Amino acid sequence: MTMKVRDVKIGNVVLGASRPLVLIAGPCVIETEKSTLVHAERLKRICEEMKVPFIFKSSYDKANRTSFSSFRGPGIKTGLKILKKVKKELGLPLLSDVHSVDEVKEAAGVLDCLQIPAFLCRQTDLLVAAAKTKKAVNIKKGQFLAPWNMNEAIKKIEAHGNHQVILTERGVSFGYNNLVVDFRSLSIMRDLGYPVVFDATHSVQLPGGQGIVSGGERKYVAGLSRAAVAFGCDGLFLEIHENPDQAPCDGPNMISMKDLPSLLEGVLAIDRLVHKEKLLNSQYQMSNDK
Repeated sequence: MTMKVRDVKIGNVVLGASRPLVLIAGPCVIETEKSTLVHAERLKRICEEMKVPFIFKSSYDKANRTSFSSFRGPGIKTGLKILKKVKKELGLPLLSDVHSVDEVKEAAGVLDCLQIPAFLCRQTDLLVAAAKTKKAVNIKKGQFLAPWNMNEAIKKIEAHGNHQVILTERGVSFGYNNLVVDFRSLSIMRDLGYPVVFDATHSVQLPGGQGIVSGGERKYVAGLSRAAVAFGCDGLFLEIHENPDQAPCDGPNMISMKDLPSLLEGVLAIDRLVHKEKLLNSQYQMSNDK
């Protein structure tokens, strides 16, 4: 039996079954204050023009790097200071990763949604600490898990009175240096009762594919995004950069800012059809029940 999907509020944005498609987006990692504000402002303008609810995402620390020498970001103190400025100047809801219990309280003072990285989605202490903040928690499904296993992660959040949960699909490990997306997971996780987001840019990542750094195939991002929205998801997660090929982190799988409007135009058209079909099916069911 399909469970009713809860609405989850992140700042002034609400994700849910009957809600508009939400975009969670931004550069993979905070580079400088100026670049972060520039990216956030441009993303905000595009989303306002296209009437897309928007949550800004950028990481103050990317702890899960292939190499010790990889760029990780400015760290929690400087990173949160920059994100706080984004919120103050642009009024955007904020999402970022937390990697340890020690980070959670400080991060929750600025962020509207705490993101649990895929590799850490089974770390009980981290999930519990995030739950106790009463902030929304976005749990990225591990590349090593079946979608129904995410119910146990949900229980760890719910056990502490928090029902503000989002689940994100980001592909499954498939051989060496490769990921594959099984779109059935969107439906399976949605049946757990919470909104589901599709991470289109990390789904085309090639983990460790370039030796000491990860590769990626951004040419597939738009197609996978359209497929996910057609199958049924409540939000899209996209890492976006003005110049992905010059980005210090995840460049090969990030999309260019200039390509975002056309991508959104395509997925929004599909989303309207999906919602129209749901409405017609609902009306048909109601007429048969009379």
